Amino acid sequence: MAYADKQIVCRDCNNSFTFTAGEQEFYANKGLMNEPSRCPACRQARRSNRSSLEEMDGYVRYGNFASFGGKTPRQMHPAACAECGQMTEVPFQPRGDRPVYCSTCYNKIRPPRQEAPPPR
Repeated sequence: MAYADKQIVCRDCNNSFTFTAGEQEFYANKGLMNEPSRCPACRQARRSNRSSLEEMDGYVRYGNFASFGGKTPRQMHPAACAECGQMTEVPFQPRGDRPVYCSTCYNKIRPPRQEAPPPR
């Protein structure tokens, strides 16, 4: 398919920009169906603004496949340590049927890791 340069109006700044034939071919090869709606300057500004907001919004990033595009707030729940009684926060809702430990006590009682047996 032959591509030709196309003029598009940016949805943010209303300036016209060129969607080049090379960019159109790249989009087609990547399976992208929609044309860009922002000029390169507005796209760059939006990216930099988004990355600076992500650093400050208080969300934990779990990757692209987590809910809400990887921006799931991590909710912590208060609990009393079953060993020392000190209050701590855990990332799960304590149910009461199993003990909850602070990180110090957990590291003391945690079973040692099993090493893999040597190869034969």
